[in-house]
Amino acid sequence: MANHEVPEPLRNDVRVLGEFLGRVLREAVGDDLLADVERLRELAIRAHNGPDAEALAQAEELVSGFTLARAEQVARAFTCYFHLANTAEEYHRIRVLREREASLQPSHLAPDDSLPAAVAQLAQEVGQDVARQRLADMEFRPVLTAHPTEARRRAVSASIRRIAELVAERDSRSGGGMSLAENDRKLLGEIDTLWRTAPLREAKPTVLDEVRTVLSVFESTLADTLPDVYRRLDDWLLADAAGTTAPAVRAFARLGSWIGGDRDGNPNVTAEITLQAAQLSSDKVLSELEASARRTAGGLTLSADDTPASAGLAALWESQIALDGALAERIAVDAPNEPHRRVVYFLAERLAATRSQDASLAYPDASEFESDLTVVQQSLAEAGATRSAFGELQRLIWQVQTFGFHLAELEVRQHSQVHEGALADIAKNGIDGELEPRTLEVLATFRALGEVQRRFGLEAARRYIVSFTQSPEHLAAVYQLAEIAFEGADFTPIIDAIPLFETFADLEASVDILEAALEFPQVQRRLAENGRRVEIMLGYSDSSKDVGPVSATLTLDAAQRRITEWAHRNNIVLTLFHGRGGALGRGGGPANRALLAQPPGSVDGRFKLTEQGEVIFARYGDPVIAARHIEQVAAATLLAGAPSVEKRNSAATERFTPLAARIDETSRVRFHKLVKSPGFPQWFAEVTPLEELGLLPIGSRPARRGLSVESLDDLRAIPWVFSWSQARINLAGWYGLGTALEEVGDLDELQAAYAQWPLFTTMIDNVEMSLAKTDQRIAERYLALGDRADLAGQVLEEMALTRKWVLLITESDAILSRRRILGRAVQLRSPYVDALSLLQLRALRTLRTGAAPEQVDDLRRLLLLSVNGVSAGLQNTG
Repeated sequence: MANHEVPEPLRNDVRVLGEFLGRVLREAVGDDLLADVERLRELAIRAHNGPDAEALAQAEELVSGFTLARAEQVARAFTCYFHLANTAEEYHRIRVLREREASLQPSHLAPDDSLPAAVAQLAQEVGQDVARQRLADMEFRPVLTAHPTEARRRAVSASIRRIAELVAERDSRSGGGMSLAENDRKLLGEIDTLWRTAPLREAKPTVLDEVRTVLSVFESTLADTLPDVYRRLDDWLLADAAGTTAPAVRAFARLGSWIGGDRDGNPNVTAEITLQAAQLSSDKVLSELEASARRTAGGLTLSADDTPASAGLAALWESQIALDGALAERIAVDAPNEPHRRVVYFLAERLAATRSQDASLAYPDASEFESDLTVVQQSLAEAGATRSAFGELQRLIWQVQTFGFHLAELEVRQHSQVHEGALADIAKNGIDGELEPRTLEVLATFRALGEVQRRFGLEAARRYIVSFTQSPEHLAAVYQLAEIAFEGADFTPIIDAIPLFETFADLEASVDILEAALEFPQVQRRLAENGRRVEIMLGYSDSSKDVGPVSATLTLDAAQRRITEWAHRNNIVLTLFHGRGGALGRGGGPANRALLAQPPGSVDGRFKLTEQGEVIFARYGDPVIAARHIEQVAAATLLAGAPSVEKRNSAATERFTPLAARIDETSRVRFHKLVKSPGFPQWFAEVTPLEELGLLPIGSRPARRGLSVESLDDLRAIPWVFSWSQARINLAGWYGLGTALEEVGDLDELQAAYAQWPLFTTMIDNVEMSLAKTDQRIAERYLALGDRADLAGQVLEEMALTRKWVLLITESDAILSRRRILGRAVQLRSPYVDALSLLQLRALRTLRTGAAPEQVDDLRRLLLLSVNGVSAGLQNTG
């Protein structure tokens, strides 16, 4: 690993937080714990930086000598350190972003990868009018999912947020601000709380717990950050006219959610849970809109003498009086001669009534609220109060356009086999016969979707995703079941069945399935209604587990090209929905770079992806980082359709098609040789903490679809990736690449591909990132837990081969030597992750070789604590 200089401000923050943690450990437990932690830390640093085999052996011996109680304390201490280091590093990112923005000159108001820069580049290539139209048509749709949620508890996350606020205050203190002594005292208090907060949940979170966790992100960042992003771009586009004229930016983001809607393999998601999840989201967004409306009204203290009401506003006020004269009278007393203010206050009261389901005053839908806001805006503009018209009021309009009254569209997902079973059951017993509980739940799910749509609008729930779509009949089943569920009902919802292509075979057959599905009358009807818009989901997780990460990447790219061509032939407006996870083995990595490597025409200004678990908090947990992420992804969504980008990607695909075919085939054969070896699933469970991860209460979803590890088919992609990352092997992110590159053997050709072919560049860079979080010496110790030297040998050989070729292709002396920020992050953590891995190995080894019955629970607890810590150190669970 390359050695990267840590910036002084970051170094100081980490040093202070580390010293304070040491004080807390001494005060809470004693000098002896701090001495053990320091001794293990020093040995781990020596072992890693040397690398020093003797120091690693000494560290392992030290760990083996700890009592289980002391081992648990040490594991918790290192985990706390990671939380503090992560906090310091995240704040340093915010510090750098703010400094960068403050240093920008008036002639260059945005970084090169920002949204304004993308609009400017696109305008140069296609002209100003076309660029503005593409911006107006752009869509960014992040879909929030909960599997897995962060390995850390919400209570721990809350403690970390408070520490982060104190770190920020410490950095920004100036005359009259908080004194350093007071900051020290508060920081020590919060770190003490962090240390004393139980790191493990007592029970798995419920689905509604997961809903509430994600809603906290909306409340803390997204409700304000998305309007802020629109405003920043609008300020740049309109320059001096910004805030005095109608905005040039349309609200381009829409949130989706699977939390409470995704029941594929999760029996805890029921029809009733779906309804409750939708209600929770609606309550949250209505509360936010009401608060925003009251703030906006509070600022509209404009006298009718200077800013008279338009005829439209006067008519709106009369309609409000008709709705509730007493309420209107009270508001008029509080806002005398302020017509705009009193109207908006009344709108806020209607939002409150909508939330409390007061039918006499409630809005029927968000569009009517937006229409009322537009009347207010037009009245202000007509009266010459343009800054009031297009200031805070416009922010409120952007909010309702983005979130509606539902906050995020609740998408339903279910496995195709469940639908097949339900239809077979109905065919056998009749709709009025004695149906199986699962069939009844399937029908109840459709009715729940209909109820959500009836109560909160079409945009609240209409997408129904079919996992493992392997035939057109799997899509037809959705429409058949919907017709059965709503036969004779007063309200029939609009449902769009969305195929999810996950395995290699499914991706290969995707176009044939889509072609047949076009003939369905329900599909034809929807195409006529929605402007021929079709959405198709691609699964990165299961495809990677099916054929390996390299073949999956290339197969997905080829499938996107074929699906895009199919859409063009059929005059379809296509949206590809990318089911990406947080880890590299599940399609993770920088989304903006992946976007710019997509096949020509496949993005077309629309980008939809899953944002899973801990990734939600990493990308959207802080307003500054969230704004930066949204801008980068939106910029890449625009630029993916730029002629220069499409020309480059098209030429690269044509130039390197033969190379892609060789790498695809060779990597897939190599991957299958390993995972299809007799006894591989059992060996995998032996050499990783797979079984124990099922005990970790980090999500409501079961880790496996079945109960055994006899086959990888029933194992979910998340524990597949998570287990390998815990073992410091990260096999799911790179296995098969080294052999494929060795078989090609032409370094000049591979370096040319790295320079000219964005898909290959992204793949190599992502593999390098994955390798940076591996450690061969630690990996060898995990692999030794299983009695299969042949399989262990294959893994270690492939790891070495992959590392060798990545370094050759990138012309690097060490992993991440060219990537300063990422290299620094890994460098800062790796020795401490090694220490936790040794603690985990101790627990695993004892459990595998036969622990005394009275020790089993304590050993499992130690193992789960170490899983928590390694996750915090590596910053991914899967």
